[in-house]
Amino acid sequence: MTSKQKMNNRLTKLFSERKTGILNMYCTAGYPQLHSTIEVISALQNCGADIVEIGIPYSDPIADGPVIQNSNMQALENGMSIPMLFDQLKNIRESIEIPVILMGYMNPVLQFGIEKFCEAAARVGVDAIILPDLPMYEFETQYRQFFEKNNLKFIFLVTPETSEARIREIDNLCSGFIYAVSSSATTGIAQNPADDKAIESQQAYLKKLGDMSLTNPILVGFGIKDKPSFDSACTYTNGAIIGSAYINALKNTSSIAATTKDFIKRIKG
Repeated sequence: MTSKQKMNNRLTKLFSERKTGILNMYCTAGYPQLHSTIEVISALQNCGADIVEIGIPYSDPIADGPVIQNSNMQALENGMSIPMLFDQLKNIRESIEIPVILMGYMNPVLQFGIEKFCEAAARVGVDAIILPDLPMYEFETQYRQFFEKNNLKFIFLVTPETSEARIREIDNLCSGFIYAVSSSATTGIAQNPADDKAIESQQAYLKKLGDMSLTNPILVGFGIKDKPSFDSACTYTNGAIIGSAYINALKNTSSIAATTKDFIKRIKG
């Protein structure tokens, strides 16, 4: 049995029980208010999200579009930091049962200390980590041991430009799911509904991934914002990730619970 096979956690359990229609909801830690994090996570779980992905605010989030960039800046202005986030999450498993993922960037994680980061994440009950700017080689040769030691899944991204050989290499290194970027853009950039060629290309890309018989499940992200785009993403994959549209909904909300309930109802029907 490989080390990857031994690593069973809430994410493993979810994908063993559900094969399609999985909804991963992204939220920015410390947004809209510094102490909104747990309230948002609780609302997402209570309203039907299957996974919560918590974004760690960073001043230069290269993979993210303007909506999430702005939420990052607001959260940093609110006072959010990695130590603050772990303090907020310390009792999360008293009420949160669904898988929790942390998504961030290498600079602040390295400043915190990557081994220390993995230990702290495991301690509070995090299931997986996404670091889009961590190269595969560095992960495999330097950092993989820290994730495996702490039973943390590590999730890599693929794009429409990723070669089949590299996709299979990523599939071999991944231990949670493969994050399929829907198009060559940043988060929150949806396809033009009238652009039939772009939509056909995206569907062909997702079908290609679905037909590759990969070891890991696949979730689609970037530009998923409503029920039609969610359902379309689920046609060939296990589910989808929604971030920018939800962050937008939270921007001026007077009730996180009510806003979240309405948002997820519109996605799941």
